[in-house]
Amino acid sequence: CASLGRIAETLVETYLGRDAGRSVLGGHIARGVAERIEAVLWYSDLRSYTRISDTMPPEQIIPFLNDYADAIISAIHEAGGDVLKLVGDGTLAIFKAGDVATAGRCALRAETLARSNIAAINLRRADEGLPVTAAYLGLHVGEVFYGNIGSRDRLDFTVVGPAVNEVSRIADLCRSTERDTLVSAAFREALHDLDRANLVSVGRYALRGVSRSQDLYTIEREG
Repeated sequence: CASLGRIAETLVETYLGRDAGRSVLGGHIARGVAERIEAVLWYSDLRSYTRISDTMPPEQIIPFLNDYADAIISAIHEAGGDVLKLVGDGTLAIFKAGDVATAGRCALRAETLARSNIAAINLRRADEGLPVTAAYLGLHVGEVFYGNIGSRDRLDFTVVGPAVNEVSRIADLCRSTERDTLVSAAFREALHDLDRANLVSVGRYALRGVSRSQDLYTIEREG
């Protein structure tokens, strides 16, 4: 029984995420039951994924995705975040440890770790003559509903709310603004002063499908 319990715990945490997996194992499985929380939201995807996947041999696509997913997910986990969903080359995660300022600091640490991981993978893949890429990232903070959503036959433990749509739109704008990372004004305001030091304004932008435009910031790298 103990062995089966450990297997079940490993399976649900692998497929649902660590926090969501623990919630499901704890019996929080009723459809429509969701907790209202304020969290830092992470949405990232891969630069030029469609073009790269169209030109590489089909058998290389899954190893390609696995390499970069490992770089991003391991960084999120190391910094204390929870990955909720993988959508093709996209990753949705949340940070909710402690207060929002602490969660924001954790997200920034994950961003730094992910960039470092991706740089290491790119060196290895380039040496092997394989395609390389980078990640676009949007960071936002807002109130979301966190829980079970779906039909009677198929549930998803995830987050929903306007802030989730907004963070994906912020990540989309990385392409047109030619930035690797964009964060919202709400994210910046939630941080302690020291953590805002490297955030610089890139202007005010309309987000697709969102009624009001937002001030966005990027990370100014040292050197």
